Order: sequence, then C-alpha cells, then structure tokens
Amino acid sequence: MKKTKRLSAALAATVFAATTMAFSMSALGATNVQAQLAPNFTIVVDGVERTFYHVSGEEAHPVVYNGTTYLPLRAIGELMGKNVNWDQDTLTVTLSGTRTASSVKGTEDTSAKVQNISAQICEEFTIMVDGVKQTFTDASGNVTYPMLYNGSTYLPLRSIGQLMGKSVSWNAATKTVTLSSDGLVVTDADSFNGTTTPTTSTTTTAGQITAEEAKSKALAHAGLTSSQVTFVKAQLDWENGRRVYEVEFYGKDYTEYDYEIDASTGAVLSFDYDAEGYQAPASAGSYIGEAKAKSIAAGQVSGATTANVVKVEFDYDDGRAEYEVKLICNGMEHEFEIDAVSGKILSRDTESVYD
Repeated sequence: MKKTKRLSAALAATVFAATTMAFSMSALGATNVQAQLAPNFTIVVDGVERTFYHVSGEEAHPVVYNGTTYLPLRAIGELMGKNVNWDQDTLTVTLSGTRTASSVKGTEDTSAKVQNISAQICEEFTIMVDGVKQTFTDASGNVTYPMLYNGSTYLPLRSIGQLMGKSVSWNAATKTVTLSSDGLVVTDADSFNGTTTPTTSTTTTAGQITAEEAKSKALAHAGLTSSQVTFVKAQLDWENGRRVYEVEFYGKDYTEYDYEIDASTGAVLSFDYDAEGYQAPASAGSYIGEAKAKSIAAGQVSGATTANVVKVEFDYDDGRAEYEVKLICNGMEHEFEIDAVSGKILSRDTESVYD
C-alpha cells in the first residue's frame, strides 16, 4: 500500500509560490533539455512503495534524462524529515531542521503516460542540507546539477541516495528503483531517518582534504614519491554514505595502485596493487583524440552523429589508455570503451533509457 503524509497549507503555499517563480525566471543560466516522464517507474524506500506529490497535490512522477532517473527534492525532504525552503535571491534550496509538518496528500495520476518533456538543468542552483552546501557527482565523478521541471526541483537518484545515506538499486524487469539502508548504520551522512539512532562519530567532519592531500596520503602508505609514479586519477566520490577519494597511480615497474582515502580524515580505507598485465602507456601524441573516439562510437549506431555523444572521458584500464564514450540515440543509451591508440572498440553496452 502506498503511504503519504499531509503538509500544512501555509507551508505548501509558500513553497509552491517560490518554486513557480523559479521556473519562470529567465536569467538562470539554465540549459534546456529533453527528458522523459516515467510514471511507469516504481519507487521503493526501505521496503515501502512511495508516491510523490507536488505542493499543489498533483502526483510528481520520476523523470529520466540521459539514462538517469530524477526525483523531486521537496518530496525527498519530506522523507528525510527536513523542512524545505526556496530562496529566490540566491537560487538556493535548503533542507534543514526537524520537520513538524506532514507530507502532501494528493491524488494519484493513473492516466499519466511515458512521454517526452522539456526541462532545465540548473547549474546555478545551490542545495544546502543543515547548513552544508552539497556537490553531487555521477558514477564517473562528473558533477551533476539539479533539474527544474514544471516548477519543481529534481535531483538524480545517485544524489538522492547520497543525501539519505542509502544505496540505490534498479530492477529493469519490474522498472523498480529501490533506496535502502541495507541494515547499515551510517554515522557521517548529511542526514538520517528511520528508527535506528546513529552512533556518534569520533572523527571531525569540519573540513575536507584536497585531492593533492589524498594523493600524498596514498603515496606515503605505498612508500613512494611523486617522482616515482604516474597518477591516473584522484577522484572524489561517495562510498557507503562517506566522502572518499579514489586514488589510482602506477609505478615505474607498471604496478597499479588503487586507494580509497577518507575525505574528512585522510585515513586509508582500502588499498590494493596489481602488476599483472600492466603495460607502459603510449605517449599522448599517439592517441586518436576525443573527436576521433566520438566519431568511431557514432559510426556504430544507426542514425547517430557525434552530436548524440553525451560523454567522452580518457582513462586507463589495466594499463591501457582508452576513451569511454556514451551516446544516446532514439531512446537507447550506448556505452563504448575504445582503445586510445588503435581506435579498436574494446567493449560496448546498450540499453533503453527507460530501463
């Protein structure tokens, strides 16, 4: 059974007016995008199927953009037990305090269909949770931004999971998104909900180390210096509700080192190294380049051009330089790994953006 709560009329009117104003602004610096409304998706949070509503009482359906599912932030604030506020002057959505009002009660939209919609990606929007500015990234470490659709602010599922300290899973067969705590006690997430009282963290969360400091921590642990290695990445990410740096480098003997460094304390959380199959990288001048990688990928998809490419990223995998290319065409998402030297397609994965 779907469960909903009630929001006070006064607060509802305030938030609705603010978000409607935000949608009508012409100076946001927002990017207009084509997305898809996904009323056929089911959202389950800690074992309970959820239906979300706008302040007006209309059902708020998930939205899919670039293969990523977005959910309305205000409704998520209700689940988190946070008050939600919009500041028109600073373009800031704030989730804070302990919510005293109930969630919105609305009418389910049983006639909604999957359809293309127009939305906006808003880089100038700021998300604050209990006084802390939030920055969100996708699985590849790329910064993601809020979406504005029909007067409501949406965030990607991965970002929602970060805020709630929950893992996110997808069942393509039933089109079900699940956010769950997995029975874990998270002590340093932005906020907590549920019946379990989190234990008190003994580490400071006042600051965060830089990527360079994370690299230094990893080098010190490995007993190496910067002159002895070549860094592949030092990327900020989330792991089980905790901010971590994923640091990867290889030594002169081509041994590959992978570290996870706590972004708050600098502690080494995990590490491993592997020399098997590693080879010297080619010189940068021998790489095919991003433009060629895009062209190769687009040439594999009927009807696609390089304009359909939404991501191209240079990386190393088992010592081999490669380009990771993602393109979306005719409702299908295609991901390629392309050898950065030869242009050979190393792997390809294709799925529907509605899955």
